[in-house]
Amino acid sequence: MRYVQSDRLSAVPNATGGIARLACERIRKAGKDLARFVSRAGLTLEAIDDPSHRLGVETQIKLLEAAARELRDDHLGFHLARDFDLRQIGLLYYVMTSSESLAEALRHAERYSSLNNEGVRIRVGFGRAAVVTLEYVNVERGSDRHQIEFWFAALIRVCRHLTSRQLTPRQIRTRHHRTTVPLDVRAFLGCAIDFDADADEIVFAPSDACLPSVGADAYLNRLLLNYANEALGKGKLSRSSLRFRVEQLIVQLLPHGTANVGEVAGRLGMSRRTLARGLAAEEETFSELLDRLRTALAKRYLRERELPISQIAWLLGYREASSFTNAFARWTGSTPRRFRADHAMEH
Repeated sequence: MRYVQSDRLSAVPNATGGIARLACERIRKAGKDLARFVSRAGLTLEAIDDPSHRLGVETQIKLLEAAARELRDDHLGFHLARDFDLRQIGLLYYVMTSSESLAEALRHAERYSSLNNEGVRIRVGFGRAAVVTLEYVNVERGSDRHQIEFWFAALIRVCRHLTSRQLTPRQIRTRHHRTTVPLDVRAFLGCAIDFDADADEIVFAPSDACLPSVGADAYLNRLLLNYANEALGKGKLSRSSLRFRVEQLIVQLLPHGTANVGEVAGRLGMSRRTLARGLAAEEETFSELLDRLRTALAKRYLRERELPISQIAWLLGYREASSFTNAFARWTGSTPRRFRADHAMEH
Protein backbone atom coordinates (compact mmCIF):
# COMPACT_ATOMS: atom_id res chain seq x y z
CA MET A 1 0.00 0.00 0.00
CA ARG A 2 1.79 3.07 -1.19
CA TYR A 3 1.14 6.67 -0.28
CA VAL A 4 -1.00 8.62 -2.75
CA GLN A 5 -2.07 12.23 -2.68
CA SER A 6 -5.54 13.01 -3.92
CA ASP A 7 -7.47 16.22 -4.24
CA ARG A 8 -10.74 14.34 -4.46
CA LEU A 9 -10.77 13.33 -0.80
CA SER A 10 -10.51 15.31 2.35
CA ALA A 11 -7.02 16.38 3.36
CA VAL A 12 -7.80 14.53 6.61
CA PRO A 13 -9.36 11.23 5.48
CA ASN A 14 -11.86 9.67 7.83
CA ALA A 15 -13.33 6.20 8.31
CA THR A 16 -16.40 4.63 9.82
CA GLY A 17 -14.20 3.69 12.76
CA GLY A 18 -15.47 0.12 12.75
CA ILE A 19 -12.00 -1.40 13.18
CA ALA A 20 -11.21 0.93 16.07
CA ARG A 21 -14.52 0.05 17.73
CA LEU A 22 -13.76 -3.67 17.45
CA ALA A 23 -10.45 -3.02 19.20
CA CYS A 24 -12.18 -0.95 21.88
CA GLU A 25 -14.64 -3.75 22.49
CA ARG A 26 -11.69 -6.06 23.17
CA ILE A 27 -10.29 -3.51 25.58
CA ARG A 28 -13.63 -3.35 27.34
CA LYS A 29 -14.02 -7.15 27.54
CA ALA A 30 -10.51 -7.42 28.93
CA GLY A 31 -11.74 -5.42 31.92
CA LYS A 32 -9.55 -2.41 31.19
CA ASP A 33 -10.48 1.25 31.63
CA LEU A 34 -11.80 2.03 28.15
CA ALA A 35 -12.57 5.68 28.92
CA ARG A 36 -9.00 6.30 29.97
CA PHE A 37 -7.66 4.37 26.99
CA VAL A 38 -9.64 6.30 24.35
CA SER A 39 -8.92 9.62 26.04
CA ARG A 40 -5.21 9.05 25.38
CA ALA A 41 -6.14 8.88 21.68
CA GLY A 42 -8.02 12.16 21.94
CA LEU A 43 -11.43 10.47 21.84
CA THR A 44 -14.38 10.07 24.17
CA LEU A 45 -16.54 7.09 25.05
CA GLU A 46 -19.47 8.90 23.46
CA ALA A 47 -17.62 9.01 20.13
CA ILE A 48 -16.67 5.34 20.35
CA ASP A 49 -20.17 4.22 21.32
CA ASP A 50 -21.80 6.24 18.53
CA PRO A 51 -21.50 4.19 15.30
CA SER A 52 -22.35 7.25 13.21
CA HIS A 53 -19.28 9.13 14.45
CA ARG A 54 -16.51 8.80 11.87
CA LEU A 55 -12.88 8.81 12.99
CA GLY A 56 -9.81 10.22 11.34
CA VAL A 57 -7.83 7.45 9.65
CA GLU A 58 -4.63 8.52 11.41
CA THR A 59 -6.51 8.41 14.71
CA GLN A 60 -7.72 4.90 13.98
CA ILE A 61 -4.21 3.73 13.10
CA LYS A 62 -2.78 5.14 16.34
CA LEU A 63 -5.62 3.67 18.40
CA LEU A 64 -5.08 0.20 16.91
CA GLU A 65 -1.36 0.35 17.64
CA ALA A 66 -2.09 1.41 21.23
CA ALA A 67 -4.73 -1.32 21.62
CA ALA A 68 -2.27 -3.95 20.39
CA ARG A 69 0.17 -2.87 23.11
CA GLU A 70 -2.56 -2.73 25.75
CA LEU A 71 -3.82 -6.22 24.83
CA ARG A 72 -0.33 -7.60 24.19
CA ASP A 73 -1.48 -8.81 20.80
CA ASP A 74 1.08 -7.91 18.17
CA HIS A 75 -1.20 -9.25 15.41
CA LEU A 76 -4.38 -7.54 16.56
CA GLY A 77 -5.49 -6.48 13.09
CA PHE A 78 -5.51 -10.05 11.80
CA HIS A 79 -7.30 -11.32 14.88
CA LEU A 80 -10.00 -8.64 14.75
CA ALA A 81 -10.67 -9.37 11.07
CA ARG A 82 -10.81 -13.11 11.66
CA ASP A 83 -13.41 -12.91 14.40
CA PHE A 84 -15.86 -10.10 13.59
CA ASP A 85 -19.29 -10.36 11.93
CA LEU A 86 -18.79 -9.44 8.27
CA ARG A 87 -22.17 -7.70 8.22
CA GLN A 88 -20.62 -4.97 10.35
CA ILE A 89 -18.85 -3.77 7.20
CA GLY A 90 -22.22 -2.36 6.17
CA LEU A 91 -23.33 -1.31 2.72
CA LEU A 92 -20.07 -2.26 0.99
CA TYR A 93 -20.41 -5.85 2.24
CA TYR A 94 -23.95 -6.21 0.88
CA VAL A 95 -23.01 -4.64 -2.45
CA MET A 96 -20.17 -7.15 -2.79
CA THR A 97 -22.08 -10.26 -1.70
CA SER A 98 -25.07 -9.53 -3.95
CA SER A 99 -22.76 -9.15 -6.97
CA GLU A 100 -22.78 -11.71 -9.76
CA SER A 101 -19.17 -12.87 -9.42
CA LEU A 102 -16.02 -12.36 -7.41
CA ALA A 103 -14.59 -10.14 -10.14
CA GLU A 104 -17.66 -7.89 -10.07
CA ALA A 105 -17.59 -7.78 -6.27
CA LEU A 106 -13.95 -6.67 -6.30
CA ARG A 107 -14.74 -4.00 -8.89
CA HIS A 108 -17.44 -2.69 -6.59
CA ALA A 109 -14.97 -2.71 -3.69
CA GLU A 110 -12.62 -0.67 -5.87
CA ARG A 111 -15.29 1.97 -6.44
CA TYR A 112 -16.91 2.11 -3.02
CA SER A 113 -14.20 1.31 -0.45
CA SER A 114 -13.96 4.99 0.47
CA LEU A 115 -17.40 4.70 2.06
CA ASN A 116 -15.71 2.76 4.83
CA ASN A 117 -12.29 4.37 4.79
CA GLU A 118 -11.27 7.43 2.79
CA GLY A 119 -7.64 6.65 3.47
CA VAL A 120 -7.72 3.29 1.68
CA ARG A 121 -7.98 2.88 -2.08
CA ILE A 122 -8.51 -0.55 -3.63
CA ARG A 123 -7.21 -1.31 -7.11
CA VAL A 124 -7.99 -4.58 -8.87
CA GLY A 125 -6.41 -6.10 -11.93
CA PHE A 126 -7.19 -9.28 -13.85
CA GLY A 127 -4.70 -10.99 -16.12
CA ARG A 128 -2.21 -13.70 -15.32
CA ALA A 129 -3.48 -13.31 -11.77
CA ALA A 130 -6.30 -11.55 -9.94
CA VAL A 131 -4.51 -8.85 -7.95
CA VAL A 132 -6.07 -6.66 -5.26
CA THR A 133 -3.76 -3.73 -4.49
CA LEU A 134 -4.25 -1.40 -1.53
CA GLU A 135 -3.02 2.18 -1.48
CA TYR A 136 -3.07 4.85 1.18
CA VAL A 137 -4.56 8.20 0.26
CA ASN A 138 -3.32 11.26 2.16
CA VAL A 139 -2.09 9.04 4.99
CA GLU A 140 1.50 8.01 5.65
CA ARG A 141 1.86 4.29 5.01
CA GLY A 142 4.74 3.76 7.42
CA SER A 143 2.62 4.44 10.47
CA ASP A 144 0.42 1.38 10.08
CA ARG A 145 0.47 -2.39 10.55
CA HIS A 146 -2.82 -3.39 12.13
CA GLN A 147 -5.25 -1.55 9.88
CA ILE A 148 -3.69 -2.92 6.68
CA GLU A 149 -3.54 -6.44 8.12
CA PHE A 150 -7.21 -6.15 9.05
CA TRP A 151 -8.00 -5.21 5.46
CA PHE A 152 -6.08 -8.19 4.10
CA ALA A 153 -7.87 -10.68 6.32
CA ALA A 154 -11.30 -9.08 5.96
CA LEU A 155 -11.09 -9.02 2.16
CA ILE A 156 -10.07 -12.67 2.09
CA ARG A 157 -12.98 -13.56 4.37
CA VAL A 158 -15.47 -11.69 2.17
CA CYS A 159 -14.11 -13.42 -0.94
CA ARG A 160 -14.49 -16.81 0.73
CA HIS A 161 -17.96 -16.02 1.96
CA LEU A 162 -19.38 -14.79 -1.34
CA THR A 163 -17.94 -17.75 -3.31
CA SER A 164 -18.59 -20.31 -0.55
CA ARG A 165 -15.09 -21.64 -1.12
CA GLN A 166 -12.00 -21.70 1.05
CA LEU A 167 -10.07 -19.46 -1.32
CA THR A 168 -6.36 -19.37 -0.66
CA PRO A 169 -4.36 -16.46 -2.07
CA ARG A 170 -1.30 -17.31 -4.11
CA GLN A 171 0.59 -14.59 -2.29
CA ILE A 172 0.23 -11.68 0.10
CA ARG A 173 2.78 -8.90 -0.14
CA THR A 174 3.03 -5.97 2.26
CA ARG A 175 5.32 -3.01 2.72
CA HIS A 176 5.72 -3.07 6.48
CA HIS A 177 8.25 -5.16 8.36
CA ARG A 178 7.72 -8.25 10.49
CA THR A 179 10.04 -11.12 11.28
CA THR A 180 7.49 -13.82 12.14
CA VAL A 181 3.81 -14.62 11.71
CA PRO A 182 2.04 -16.80 14.28
CA LEU A 183 0.76 -20.20 13.18
CA ASP A 184 -2.90 -19.28 13.66
CA VAL A 185 -2.58 -16.33 11.27
CA ARG A 186 -0.73 -18.40 8.66
CA ALA A 187 -3.31 -21.16 8.94
CA PHE A 188 -6.15 -18.69 8.46
CA LEU A 189 -4.61 -16.95 5.45
CA GLY A 190 -3.41 -20.18 3.89
CA CYS A 191 -0.27 -18.67 2.41
CA ALA A 192 2.94 -16.97 3.44
CA ILE A 193 3.27 -13.20 3.67
CA ASP A 194 6.13 -11.36 2.00
CA PHE A 195 7.06 -8.42 4.21
CA ASP A 196 9.20 -5.41 3.25
CA ALA A 197 7.71 -5.62 -0.25
CA ASP A 198 7.24 -2.73 -2.65
CA ALA A 199 3.43 -2.98 -2.61
CA ASP A 200 0.47 -4.05 -0.50
CA GLU A 201 -1.48 -6.66 -2.41
CA ILE A 202 -3.34 -9.95 -2.38
CA VAL A 203 -2.78 -12.22 -5.38
CA PHE A 204 -5.41 -14.81 -6.32
CA ALA A 205 -5.40 -17.34 -9.14
CA PRO A 206 -6.94 -15.87 -12.32
CA SER A 207 -9.67 -18.51 -12.29
CA ASP A 208 -10.82 -17.31 -8.84
CA ALA A 209 -12.11 -14.06 -10.34
CA CYS A 210 -14.58 -16.01 -12.48
CA LEU A 211 -16.20 -17.74 -9.51
CA PRO A 212 -19.91 -16.91 -9.10
CA SER A 213 -21.30 -15.35 -5.96
CA VAL A 214 -23.60 -17.71 -4.09
CA GLY A 215 -25.68 -14.76 -2.90
CA ALA A 216 -25.99 -13.03 -6.27
CA ASP A 217 -29.16 -10.95 -6.52
CA ALA A 218 -29.31 -8.61 -9.50
CA TYR A 219 -32.27 -6.60 -8.23
CA LEU A 220 -30.92 -6.14 -4.74
CA ASN A 221 -27.47 -5.32 -6.11
CA ARG A 222 -28.86 -2.67 -8.44
CA LEU A 223 -30.75 -1.08 -5.58
CA LEU A 224 -27.78 -1.14 -3.23
CA LEU A 225 -25.59 0.44 -5.89
CA ASN A 226 -28.03 3.36 -6.00
CA TYR A 227 -27.50 3.86 -2.29
CA ALA A 228 -23.76 3.48 -2.63
CA ASN A 229 -23.71 6.15 -5.31
CA GLU A 230 -25.75 8.42 -3.07
CA ALA A 231 -23.25 7.85 -0.30
CA LEU A 232 -20.40 8.85 -2.60
CA GLY A 233 -21.97 12.26 -2.84
CA LYS A 234 -24.29 11.94 -5.82
CA GLY A 235 -27.37 12.20 -3.66
CA LYS A 236 -28.59 14.92 -1.33
CA LEU A 237 -28.79 12.70 1.72
CA SER A 238 -25.70 12.70 3.93
CA ARG A 239 -24.26 9.26 4.60
CA SER A 240 -23.83 10.25 8.23
CA SER A 241 -27.57 10.83 8.74
CA LEU A 242 -29.54 8.31 10.74
CA ARG A 243 -32.20 8.22 8.05
CA PHE A 244 -29.69 7.11 5.43
CA ARG A 245 -28.30 4.34 7.65
CA VAL A 246 -31.82 3.14 8.46
CA GLU A 247 -32.72 3.10 4.77
CA GLN A 248 -29.60 1.06 3.99
CA LEU A 249 -30.60 -1.54 6.54
CA ILE A 250 -34.23 -1.64 5.43
CA VAL A 251 -33.19 -2.34 1.84
CA GLN A 252 -30.90 -5.15 3.02
CA LEU A 253 -33.48 -6.68 5.35
CA LEU A 254 -36.66 -6.41 3.25
CA PRO A 255 -36.19 -9.60 1.18
CA HIS A 256 -35.62 -11.53 4.41
CA GLY A 257 -38.83 -10.25 5.98
CA THR A 258 -36.94 -8.75 8.93
CA ALA A 259 -37.12 -5.01 8.18
CA ASN A 260 -38.67 -4.16 11.52
CA VAL A 261 -37.79 -1.49 14.04
CA GLY A 262 -36.32 -3.94 16.55
CA GLU A 263 -33.96 -5.55 14.04
CA VAL A 264 -32.83 -2.21 12.61
CA ALA A 265 -32.26 -0.72 16.06
CA GLY A 266 -30.24 -3.77 17.06
CA ARG A 267 -28.10 -3.59 13.92
CA LEU A 268 -27.38 0.06 14.72
CA GLY A 269 -26.46 -0.78 18.30
CA MET A 270 -29.24 1.25 19.88
CA SER A 271 -32.58 0.73 21.58
CA ARG A 272 -35.90 1.22 19.84
CA ARG A 273 -36.47 4.36 21.88
CA THR A 274 -33.09 5.82 20.91
CA LEU A 275 -33.79 5.04 17.26
CA ALA A 276 -37.21 6.71 17.46
CA ARG A 277 -35.72 9.82 19.08
CA GLY A 278 -32.96 10.00 16.49
CA LEU A 279 -35.39 9.75 13.60
CA ALA A 280 -37.69 12.29 15.23
CA ALA A 281 -34.77 14.74 15.31
CA GLU A 282 -34.65 14.35 11.53
CA GLU A 283 -38.46 14.71 11.33
CA GLU A 284 -38.95 11.04 10.48
CA THR A 285 -40.64 8.00 11.95
CA PHE A 286 -39.65 4.43 11.23
CA SER A 287 -43.09 3.37 9.96
CA GLU A 288 -43.39 6.34 7.60
CA LEU A 289 -39.86 5.81 6.31
CA LEU A 290 -40.52 2.09 5.76
CA ASP A 291 -43.78 2.73 3.90
CA ARG A 292 -42.24 5.47 1.76
CA LEU A 293 -39.28 3.28 0.84
CA ARG A 294 -41.49 0.29 0.08
CA THR A 295 -43.72 2.46 -2.11
CA ALA A 296 -40.78 3.79 -4.11
CA LEU A 297 -39.30 0.32 -4.54
CA ALA A 298 -42.67 -1.18 -5.49
CA LYS A 299 -43.16 1.37 -8.25
CA ARG A 300 -39.64 0.82 -9.53
CA TYR A 301 -40.09 -2.97 -9.58
CA LEU A 302 -43.52 -2.77 -11.22
CA ARG A 303 -42.05 -0.82 -14.12
CA GLU A 304 -39.86 -3.86 -14.82
CA ARG A 305 -42.51 -5.95 -16.52
CA GLU A 306 -40.51 -9.19 -16.47
CA LEU A 307 -40.56 -9.24 -12.67
CA PRO A 308 -43.60 -11.20 -11.35
CA ILE A 309 -45.74 -9.48 -8.73
CA SER A 310 -45.22 -12.44 -6.41
CA GLN A 311 -41.46 -11.85 -6.54
CA ILE A 312 -41.93 -8.11 -5.98
CA ALA A 313 -43.94 -8.97 -2.88
CA TRP A 314 -41.03 -11.13 -1.64
CA LEU A 315 -38.44 -8.41 -2.38
CA LEU A 316 -40.49 -6.01 -0.27
CA GLY A 317 -40.72 -8.40 2.65
CA TYR A 318 -44.24 -9.81 2.09
CA ARG A 319 -44.71 -13.56 2.16
CA GLU A 320 -48.10 -13.34 0.44
CA ALA A 321 -48.84 -11.39 -2.74
CA SER A 322 -52.23 -10.45 -1.29
CA SER A 323 -50.56 -8.64 1.61
CA PHE A 324 -48.48 -6.63 -0.85
CA THR A 325 -51.58 -5.84 -2.94
CA ASN A 326 -53.44 -4.54 0.10
CA ALA A 327 -50.47 -2.44 1.22
CA PHE A 328 -49.94 -1.00 -2.28
CA ALA A 329 -53.61 -0.01 -2.44
CA ARG A 330 -53.22 1.74 0.90
CA TRP A 331 -50.12 3.62 -0.30
CA THR A 332 -51.32 4.60 -3.76
CA GLY A 333 -55.07 4.01 -4.07
CA SER A 334 -54.38 1.52 -6.87
CA THR A 335 -53.44 -2.13 -7.23
CA PRO A 336 -50.05 -3.37 -8.43
CA ARG A 337 -51.63 -4.78 -11.62
CA ARG A 338 -53.45 -1.53 -12.36
CA PHE A 339 -50.31 0.50 -11.75
CA ARG A 340 -48.32 -1.74 -14.09
CA ALA A 341 -51.03 -1.56 -16.76
CA ASP A 342 -51.30 2.23 -16.51
CA HIS A 343 -47.52 2.58 -16.77
CA ALA A 344 -47.51 0.33 -19.84
CA MET A 345 -50.13 2.54 -21.48
CA GLU A 346 -48.04 5.64 -20.78
CA HIS A 347 -45.01 4.10 -22.48
